[in-house]
Amino acid sequence: MAHIERVDLNLLAPLAALLEERHVSHAAEVAGMSQPAMSRALQRLRDTLGDELLVRTPRGYRLTPRAERVQRQLRAVLPRLEGLFAPEEFDPAEAAEAFRVAGTDYARVFAPAVFQRVFRESPRSTLHFRTWHDAIHEDLDRGVVDLMFYARSEPVTALHTEHLFDDRFMCVLSADHPLAGRPEITLDEYLDATHVIVGTTDERQTAIEGRLEDFGTPRRAGLTVPYHSLAALSVLGTRLILTLPARLLAEQRPDPGIRILPAPEEIRPLHYQMAWHPRLDGDLGQRWLRDTIRAVTTELPEVAPDFRLTRRT
Repeated sequence: MAHIERVDLNLLAPLAALLEERHVSHAAEVAGMSQPAMSRALQRLRDTLGDELLVRTPRGYRLTPRAERVQRQLRAVLPRLEGLFAPEEFDPAEAAEAFRVAGTDYARVFAPAVFQRVFRESPRSTLHFRTWHDAIHEDLDRGVVDLMFYARSEPVTALHTEHLFDDRFMCVLSADHPLAGRPEITLDEYLDATHVIVGTTDERQTAIEGRLEDFGTPRRAGLTVPYHSLAALSVLGTRLILTLPARLLAEQRPDPGIRILPAPEEIRPLHYQMAWHPRLDGDLGQRWLRDTIRAVTTELPEVAPDFRLTRRT
């Protein structure tokens, strides 16, 4: 870089014009400069390159051998430099991006619609949905994952985060559970029960455990499973209570052996978010993906008080 550091790169455009036009006035017109400014640029170029570049002859200016070599190199380099500094464009129909996202299986409430829209609008792109794990934030920092979905109550300060939608928690019990006949469950009854825990992080259902920490009484786990879908099959005929977001339950077939009740009001709604590393903030492909996710989640139906889904009007 020793040679580049001593060169004013603003001289590249005048140099190209001078070598092509071989005339100061014509080069000034092509480059949008005054003739005196072009004359000064020519003198600076001669000093920088240690060569006359243009030599006057009876038939006009002629290029020196050094100028001819420089001209050949410029014709190869300048289009690449123009492409390097030109504004980026992103056309999803032509793009072949590899998007890498991560989340728990809760994402099934919106992810299929995202997949469909991505492949409809960008058929050459690919999507890789990674399994959620305890070190997922490190994957984002190392660039292994581009975007993650999560429902933690506390923000991840090293990342850019954006709220997508909210959900309510419901309690799932076997129909013969002692609490199944109640219209609602109190916090004391809830904490006194034994639970199915969907262990998303450190075998904790962080969206709930974080809310219960304020009361100083953790839930008693009778069963810990890694997936929401597996948890939903685990309470029938037991004394366990499963707490799930309403969106996961709303489209399931009614089961006479299962009772669903609102979670205690102290367990506040789930705030679902997406997060990405700041280095991807301006990437056009990633911005398009985030816009696609926003569009899909904006169209999600609302959760009614009886936890059925109702379309927005």
